[in-house]
Amino acid sequence: MADEQLLSGAVHLAQTIHTLQRGLTSIPLSDAILNIDTWFDQLQRSGIPDLQNVARELGNLQSLLSSGDAGLDGGAIGASLSMLGSQATELAVHADPDAQAELRTLGDLLLQAGASLSGQ
Repeated sequence: MADEQLLSGAVHLAQTIHTLQRGLTSIPLSDAILNIDTWFDQLQRSGIPDLQNVARELGNLQSLLSSGDAGLDGGAIGASLSMLGSQATELAVHADPDAQAELRTLGDLLLQAGASLSGQ
């Protein structure tokens, strides 16, 4: 069962990277929220404090994307993406060698997306 979860996480990581490589504007909002939900659930259930911290930031991002009538706050979304990028990069240092490169790639993509929305 743990091997299946690990494989599932690796596949989901690769899919998330592929999606981000196409650019933020290519991602329908509903797909982004579904992806965030999936990551949130996986990380929250992990029981690992560093991963649960990432889950909390994902919850923040989901709230920002679900703001409805208030409109989307690009600066706040950018800051959240940048935080998630930093967290992914930090996690890469301690990750399994097979996941390090993908986590660094994910971190870089999130940092770039965050900077583009924050105007940095």
